[in-house]
Amino acid sequence: MIIDIPDEYDSKFRFILVAAERAKQLQNGYPPKVDDKSPKPAHIAIQEAQQGLITWEVLEEADEEADETGFDGSEAY
Repeated sequence: MIIDIPDEYDSKFRFILVAAERAKQLQNGYPPKVDDKSPKPAHIAIQEAQQGLITWEVLEEADEEADETGFDGSEAY
């Protein structure tokens, strides 16, 4: 299978992460967003990701959270 990665994904790695998380949802009983003859959750998730049916966002880094608490991870123990 040749996979065309949409431009909204900044890397192949992110595309695979999004599809993998969606496949987990499908395995847990969430309904598919596409009509696909394949019973495989991974295949369905890839199709949904290619068609832009999955919403996702990049969360902020943990460094910003450390700034709020005053802990920067540099203290010695």
